[in-house]
Amino acid sequence: MSRNVVVTGLGAVTPIGADIKSFWEGLTAGKNGIVSREFTLGDDLALTTPSAPIDDVEERIAGLGRELSRADRFSKLAVLAADEAVANSGIEFDDALGARTACIIGTGIGGQATLDEGYEAMLRRGKKPHPLSILKVITNAPASHMSIRYGVRGPAFAISSACATGAHSIGVCAELIRSGQADVALAGASEATLTFGAMTTWKAMHILATETCRPFSKNRNGLVIGEGSGVLVLEEEEHAKKRGANILARFSGFGMNADGKDMINPAVEGAAGALKLALENVTINDPSAVYINAHGTGTLLNDPTETAAVRTVFGSGADDLIMSSTKSMHGHLLGAAGGIETVASILALNNDVAPPTMNYDEPDPACDLNYAPNEAVARNIDVAISNSFAFGGLNAVVAFEKA
Repeated sequence: MSRNVVVTGLGAVTPIGADIKSFWEGLTAGKNGIVSREFTLGDDLALTTPSAPIDDVEERIAGLGRELSRADRFSKLAVLAADEAVANSGIEFDDALGARTACIIGTGIGGQATLDEGYEAMLRRGKKPHPLSILKVITNAPASHMSIRYGVRGPAFAISSACATGAHSIGVCAELIRSGQADVALAGASEATLTFGAMTTWKAMHILATETCRPFSKNRNGLVIGEGSGVLVLEEEEHAKKRGANILARFSGFGMNADGKDMINPAVEGAAGALKLALENVTINDPSAVYINAHGTGTLLNDPTETAAVRTVFGSGADDLIMSSTKSMHGHLLGAAGGIETVASILALNNDVAPPTMNYDEPDPACDLNYAPNEAVARNIDVAISNSFAFGGLNAVVAFEKA
């Protein structure tokens, strides 16, 4: 028998707030985390482009302890978010619970800073890379660090599916609990790719915004790369109730599929199919009580495709729901996007407020939904959905309802 899954803890480290409280304040205030920043390699290579960095966590990172001092930044950000989620949930991992706890923390790229530093040391300075480079780079590093830190001994691994990573990680963790393979799970993703090497390769694709991110706006011209981590504590419902946990939301559905079409061009059918799967067991009587945290990258192809997918699934009800892209504030966190945006969706559900889509200044006939332009909107929200559609045509959607 399938078991019910609930959310009991949230953690977030983002460019607009490095904890849940400041993240939510930033979201509702329309805070801008996007700046023009120079990326360098050595003394002679430099690139300036908009990005969304986190600049206020170095002291907290320094306090993570010796084991994490030898980790890549993406692992450190993940553990900061996980520490907050665990504290937020009030859960304690004794020996028995540790064996029944899963830990799936994904990343799209992994230890990019370590790669940059290693290649620069070898190829430009003739020095050896850091002896722990492999342990710093590997995508499972955050999950491994967490399993050691909290004594978690259930299924622990990484998922890497580009921009769908975070949603995939959360959905798979929920399925592990539903099937009885775990009672608790740490789920989410982390990314830290703001380096000269990574930004140079992104710029080569000609999809980076020249100024800022303008999702769904007619004059949008690209995405902005950010960094950060979002982690959830998921629990089997009776387990959470028995320990008196504060239940933040009920996990309602998970849909995933592949376009099977193209590495870059998204397909309406694929996105719509994943969304429909996520809503299979969700009863929606009033579309106006639905909030969708859009994938909303601000690119020419993604935004109209996502709009069409939502219309395909909701029909005429699409005109009543509200949808926004928080990437307009915190940038595109790549593999971590689904983790952070799921956290944003649950906060919207808890507070009955839809965060805004900032920088929206010109309607696009191909993007014709209610995107909460430039201001947060207070309204009753019964269902919160987070869309994640990745390069390679990989789609993942998670849905939540009020507990």
